[in-house]
Amino acid sequence: MSQTNITPEHRSAFEALTSGDYSNFALFSCFADGVPAAAICAVNRDGEDFTIRPLFVSVTDSMRLTDHDGREAAQ
Repeated sequence: MSQTNITPEHRSAFEALTSGDYSNFALFSCFADGVPAAAICAVNRDGEDFTIRPLFVSVTDSMRLTDHDGREAAQ
């Protein structure tokens, strides 16, 4: 059995982003753990305000991505 950290919610967000069926996505300047980053967010009207829901966050210099065996991703 293969390991994955991909949840059904991750898969749903990815499919929504790649389908072209939705236009409520935005690139959002933000901070991830205090480090400058960018996020892909879903933006929805909530009465007079907007709800900004992060879907994916950019990789920052301080992040280390590894596979399930601990091998670091190429940079």
